[in-house]
Amino acid sequence: MNRIDDSRPFIPVRIALLTVSDSRTAATDASGDLLAGRLAAAGHVLAARDLLPDDRAAIASRLRGWIADPAVDVVISTGGTGLTGRDVTVEAHRDVYDKEIDAFATLFTIVSMQKIGTSAVQSRACAGVAGGTYLFALPGSPSACRDAWDEILAFQLDHRHRPCNFVEIMPRLEEHLRRK
Repeated sequence: MNRIDDSRPFIPVRIALLTVSDSRTAATDASGDLLAGRLAAAGHVLAARDLLPDDRAAIASRLRGWIADPAVDVVISTGGTGLTGRDVTVEAHRDVYDKEIDAFATLFTIVSMQKIGTSAVQSRACAGVAGGTYLFALPGSPSACRDAWDEILAFQLDHRHRPCNFVEIMPRLEEHLRRK
């Protein structure tokens, strides 16, 4: 159950968006536009935005750059999560993860099944944490991005969400690096 506790303050999160596509351009990036609109409407900050072709090394490099940037708290990518030979976004994400958030893929599949039935099995959406930054890899369709944002990320990236959320544990993501 999703519950917003209005007694808690809203904390804007700085989000970078990456569209992975061999065919889209900035002018035709409907999924990136949808996510940019949704995160702004929620009160978050669009920290950066880029569009790259389906190239594992280039994707991982862009992710590493944003992970190292203190002005980025979260990276959301869209595209390249399917099963074809050019779909390498999931592999690029996993190349940089410190920890994978396994339940994100499970929850995304449950949400997708309610919308597209067994076709949800073709998605490899995933999420993880690296260098204190959350990373989410979403499919490239606007409807999949809408579902992921509206059903999962809008709540988990809201500090007011109860019983827990990703924002409240951000300060602890790198606690293992502190001296004892």
